[in-house]
Amino acid sequence: MLRDQADQTVIGVETFIEWLNEGYLYEPDELRAEEQRADDMRHQMEDYLMEAFTTPFDRQDIYSISRQMDYILNYCLSTAVEMKAFNVYPDPYIHDMANSLGMGIRSVAQAIHAMEGNHLQSQAMIKGMRKWEKKIERTYVEAMCAAFQKNDLKIIIKDREVYHHLKDAGRTLSITIDILHRIVVGIA
Repeated sequence: MLRDQADQTVIGVETFIEWLNEGYLYEPDELRAEEQRADDMRHQMEDYLMEAFTTPFDRQDIYSISRQMDYILNYCLSTAVEMKAFNVYPDPYIHDMANSLGMGIRSVAQAIHAMEGNHLQSQAMIKGMRKWEKKIERTYVEAMCAAFQKNDLKIIIKDREVYHHLKDAGRTLSITIDILHRIVVGIA
């Protein structure tokens, strides 16, 4: 179930990136649908956790990583909704942060798939995953430096809101990786 949710999270983030790549603002209905599918998977997993006598690893870790992946998609959706509402078009910083998020969550999904058969492979992937959260953080700082060069305070505030959602998604990715690392160490 966790593998399925990880795959669905990848699909959701990819849908967000595709929405950004369109270059114009419209209702993110497809992203909303993908986010809802991920929510449904998470709720199904929570039901399973309540009924399961045993789990492959700590049930709190299963719940926590599932919840963090859900937060990532929530941030993608709220970013798209606010971009449309605030009339903020995708810029290179937004694209860069979203693509880094996509690379990071793909790595998480690959490690979750590898865990069952080869937890050492998952362990080896952890360090590489962390670069994506750090890249999002660096891009956020660059984006804000560029935003502060603008003269219109309203534009600065709108840009900051969007950038900050993506930064939060990056932090959530980092927490997801931390939980994944704890799981991998626990099953070693």
